[in-house]
Amino acid sequence: MVTEVELCGIKLINPVIPASGTFGFGLEMAGAFDLNLLGGISLKGTTKEPRYGNECPRIAECPGGLINSVGLQNPGIDALLNDNVPALRKIYGGVVIANISGFSVDEYVYCCRKADASSDIDILEVNVSCPNVHGGGMAFGTSAKAAAEVTAAVKAVTGKPVFVKLSPNVTDITAIARACEDAGADGLTLINTILGMRIDIVRRRPVTAEKYGGFSGRSVFPVALRMVNQVASACSIPVMGCGGVSCAEDVIEMMMAGATAVQVGAENLRNPMVCAQITEQLPSVMERLGINDLKEIIKVI
Repeated sequence: MVTEVELCGIKLINPVIPASGTFGFGLEMAGAFDLNLLGGISLKGTTKEPRYGNECPRIAECPGGLINSVGLQNPGIDALLNDNVPALRKIYGGVVIANISGFSVDEYVYCCRKADASSDIDILEVNVSCPNVHGGGMAFGTSAKAAAEVTAAVKAVTGKPVFVKLSPNVTDITAIARACEDAGADGLTLINTILGMRIDIVRRRPVTAEKYGGFSGRSVFPVALRMVNQVASACSIPVMGCGGVSCAEDVIEMMMAGATAVQVGAENLRNPMVCAQITEQLPSVMERLGINDLKEIIKVI
């Protein structure tokens, strides 16, 4: 069974990638299983400066998932490049994806330029779900024009493949996807979390310190699958599918919808071993379904 896939000329031993924000910097899981079972690792989202993040509580449980409002807590781009990534590379030889966030175009450019210079990073994943502090606080990813502006600016200072991570909190995700492709994006990742809310009916206030947060987990899988299929049909660049994936069958389904690689997010928080389990189960699931090579099933629907 051939599980190898390719993203922009970069080979992955399989399509399974822990999603940003659900797997730390990889090092946290090094004692649990051999990280080299994974096709790639998308690192925790990074900004120019260190961030404490939002006040607690940051997590609210939901049927079939959770809401998080962590607020991009991270040690900053310099710590990522000087400490986290070199440490990861000592134990992991697969594809490393740096997830970059920013609150202005200049911040995206600054971080991506620095990450691009690192020989330990293979792919840049640009998260356009951050609020544009120079544009009234609206997320870059909710505007085709703003998403394209970030994409073009980043591509002007980088040589590595750039995947733009799209927000599902929009009316037409294909318009934004095409705008990013036209601006030079090498690939797209989707979906990010869906804006949600929980209320503590005893205290009569939101469960999380921030009123709203990102909803993720198994319940969002059908939404993510639909958006992956729409974008894969509208664009010619590769897609990394993400959203509600929890088993090997979900990986197959995502690929049939159009994903070349598949990220596993919230399920890591419920079951930290899930990515290793999926990589081990994939060959037997492929055999049961009569699939000899995963590349043959990408976008069959």
